[in-house]
Amino acid sequence: MAKRFARALGACCFFPLIPAVQAADLPDYQRNSAWFTDGDSRVEARAAESRSAQTAKNVILFVGDGMGISTLTAARILEGQLRGENGEENALSFEEFPHSALIKTYNTNQQTPDSAGTMTAMMTGVKTRAGVLNIDGVALRADCADSKGKELNTFLELMESRGKSTGIVSTARITHATPAATYARSPERDWEYSAGGDCKDIAAQLVESEFGDGIDVILGGGRRNFITSDAGGKREDGRDLTAEWQQRYDGEQLAQYLESGSDLAALDLAATDKLLGLFTSSHMSYDADRVAKGADEPSIAEMTSAAIDVLQKNGDGYFLMVESGRIDHGHHAGNAYNALHDAIAFSDAVAAALDKVNLDETLILVTADHSHVMTIAGYPTRGNPILGKMIANDAAGAAQAEVGAALDGLPYTTLSYANGLGYADLGDETDADARYDLAADAGRKDLSAVDTQAPGFHQEALVPLGSESHAGEDISLHAIGAGAQLVQGTLEQSAVFHLMVGATGLSVTAE
Repeated sequence: MAKRFARALGACCFFPLIPAVQAADLPDYQRNSAWFTDGDSRVEARAAESRSAQTAKNVILFVGDGMGISTLTAARILEGQLRGENGEENALSFEEFPHSALIKTYNTNQQTPDSAGTMTAMMTGVKTRAGVLNIDGVALRADCADSKGKELNTFLELMESRGKSTGIVSTARITHATPAATYARSPERDWEYSAGGDCKDIAAQLVESEFGDGIDVILGGGRRNFITSDAGGKREDGRDLTAEWQQRYDGEQLAQYLESGSDLAALDLAATDKLLGLFTSSHMSYDADRVAKGADEPSIAEMTSAAIDVLQKNGDGYFLMVESGRIDHGHHAGNAYNALHDAIAFSDAVAAALDKVNLDETLILVTADHSHVMTIAGYPTRGNPILGKMIANDAAGAAQAEVGAALDGLPYTTLSYANGLGYADLGDETDADARYDLAADAGRKDLSAVDTQAPGFHQEALVPLGSESHAGEDISLHAIGAGAQLVQGTLEQSAVFHLMVGATGLSVTAE
């Protein structure tokens, strides 16, 4: 990692169904929002102190969905332990970045947020309600009529409409809340393949994007939202959006549509202008499940690398958003194993990007949208398996031979959840979603004979819920490259937009 980090430091035509190309300028009510003006003034003050810094031509925003501080700590330890080390001294790739900040994640109507509201804040500079994508927070959720005239434009759309290339990568459905917040406006995050009123569904908005010539690279899951029910999809309107996407660029640009990892590996990226890859019907596999079962899906690092290869052909620059969406899903299932392994794969994707870009002209940001209620507790000895049972030190500082027990006489794990489905022992099963085939099993369990490091172990939870919840504490932001010096202190999540604008010098009004 040290060597790779040192190298990194050194280192025309439109869809005929769309009548006109729109300029992604920000409406007055967006720029006059208190969230927007506060973030703008704070970043401007910091930029004034660093006028000699280089301007970023390219921006890569990495979002680990649900990757809170406890997830970073545990993933860091697990990655080291997988190499045979104690683990505590390890660092994930982006934890070595020179600049960092804390980010406040609340939505306008919720103390503990959801991904739609948090990603909207990062992409538009305006905080909004939970469940709402790029609609101002004064609008009501799931009310199409009320959303009219309150739409917010995004950083991706600003870049695209100014001649830059753009891309989105996600291990979740590409129409899921976090990736959707880069390009869609919807008062309801669940309108992925159909919408209420006369609003347009999220998948259709992606294919019909009116900014620039559309998003250049789209890689992730969620094929079902683009194809008809007759073809195994969800759409009831008879539209095959994958065919429409290909028709949009037919004869004008070299566009490729893919459905497998082997297709991506074989693709000539140098001869590709537009790339759409929908590798699974719904979300992509957890990384551990992908490997264990030999799924024909690319890793998040492979998708990131391919996206950069296509986007960097534009000499005017690009914006790429990369989301590890399944960290969040592993936590919701109460399965730390998959959440942490996906966080490690996410770190590998950041490292892959570092190997490809010139940091003199590229800003890389790594953050989360919110945290989760996974805790690291007890007093385990240093080097104790992070997925294991708690083994403490004795009075002399030596590790005890027996697993430590709680006051109820039962052993417990270092990792646990404050709420959720609770204990499950599925052995070697690597798909955390299999947990939802079982009823919630709340309460303390005797783990004496249970392998808590197995992929199918799901940690105990204090409060029984049908799904483990998000948490409301601050998350971290890590930065390297051109403009990274602006990342410091404790910031509102909406300031991430202004950090990207400040680093690139991008105008938010028509020029």
